[in-house]
Amino acid sequence: MKKVSRYVGVLVAAMIGMGVMSAQAANQSPHEVVNQSVEQLMSRLDNNQDRYRNHPDELKSVVEQNIDPIVDWRYASASVMGKYFQAASPEQRSRFARVFKQTLIDTYAQGLVTFDYQDVRVLDNNQNTRYEDQASVDMEVVAANGQRYPVSYTMRERSGEWKVINVVVNGINLGLTFRNQFDQAMRSNNRDFDAVINGWSPDVDLEEGDGDNQKAQG
Repeated sequence: MKKVSRYVGVLVAAMIGMGVMSAQAANQSPHEVVNQSVEQLMSRLDNNQDRYRNHPDELKSVVEQNIDPIVDWRYASASVMGKYFQAASPEQRSRFARVFKQTLIDTYAQGLVTFDYQDVRVLDNNQNTRYEDQASVDMEVVAANGQRYPVSYTMRERSGEWKVINVVVNGINLGLTFRNQFDQAMRSNNRDFDAVINGWSPDVDLEEGDGDNQKAQG
């Protein structure tokens, strides 16, 4: 990563808190799925942060195991590619999905050991969405100093399971941010997919969030 704020740990804390969603029951609402996962996994992490700081590879493995089942990586990566998706070959689409996933996992693992969070809370209020197969779930991450950071997930139902397709954290719409960066990289590299994929290294500075994109779903 070129310039990833340490406050990406806000997102890390929230994503880790959602890590057991793969075991969701078919009749659970998105809110119930998230709330249950937060309670279960936060209890696991609370007693192991020192160990993870000293064993970063183990932490990366834990992060991957926990967020891999709950994110629709193909949908999210296709959204980031945006208007270029159709022009890419199937191999390029699959390769970007893998690179996109790995860069986020590496970032989350790094952020988790640098951000000192106290609590992760699922909020009761639910947002209306434009589509029946989508839902929004709001959370907040409470830092050790008491500061609160808003996190909003856009979730999509597929084959009876709710999966994350976008996140807005501290006012920054990550899907839209990454899509704009992919577009800029394609312009800078004369629309060379391989060059863009090989050099993919998105910038995220969550400290600059102002809430303007809070409701955008990317």
